[in-house]
Amino acid sequence: MKDALVSIILPTYNRADFIGAALDSVFAQSWRHWELIVIDDGSTDRTGRVLDRYDDPRLIRLRQENRGVSAARNAGIAASSGPVVALLDSDDQWLPRKLERQLAYMERHGYEICQTDEIWVRNGRRVNQKAKYAKPEGWFFEKSLYMCLISPSCTMFTREVWQGIGPFDETMPSCEDYDMWLRACLSYPVGLVAEPLTIKHGGRPDQLSNSVTCADWYRIRALLKILQSGKLDARQREAALAELGRKVAIYAQGCEKRGKEEDAKQAWTLFCMARDGQEVPLNP
Repeated sequence: MKDALVSIILPTYNRADFIGAALDSVFAQSWRHWELIVIDDGSTDRTGRVLDRYDDPRLIRLRQENRGVSAARNAGIAASSGPVVALLDSDDQWLPRKLERQLAYMERHGYEICQTDEIWVRNGRRVNQKAKYAKPEGWFFEKSLYMCLISPSCTMFTREVWQGIGPFDETMPSCEDYDMWLRACLSYPVGLVAEPLTIKHGGRPDQLSNSVTCADWYRIRALLKILQSGKLDARQREAALAELGRKVAIYAQGCEKRGKEEDAKQAWTLFCMARDGQEVPLNP
């Protein structure tokens, strides 16, 4: 870790107004041994012109047709070469010692995957996090079933971790991070640098959490996938089934309110199949 090359993976799509701040926060890092791979996922705005302002051999630019954040992250990691990978979304920022502090913490405590605390900014104003969003440390697979407890822009992991839990599921337009971190929390303890070293922006309509409908369905898919992985012990399976039932109930209730009874019925059928140990179809 002491001399590790950190591969920073930054996917972007039509974020010309924000990506400059994200890039500046990388160039301001006290840890200088990094490569920055920016994957332009088919932007049609001024993103290319913003990137043209940066002339540094450590910045590697890739461009692909619009395929979503999962495909962009996967492409960036495939093109990277460092033994350590750090994720950064194009509308978030890091404080200057983020990489340095995180690498040192991983080295000191032997973590293969680690995140930092974060500052939340909503609609340009800093907001306080609710207690339920507090980040845990160590082994917390059961807690991660309820909600996503790892933030991409806060996260750093070794190449070995990626080989064990990757790639991101490119068929999921939403909740791909929930899906990924379920696998991570099942296989690894997760470290926490208890300092707010990441600035996480939110509250805009273009963000995935606001622009993709039926996010509950993709959380259900993630739970079905982990249940069919064959890696859960009896206690973990019981916890995953309980959370699946809760999420299916929420999803089905929403479907029924919108007059989509068949979708609600399908969700309950999949739950019953998973509960009974049957193979569940996981079509997108």
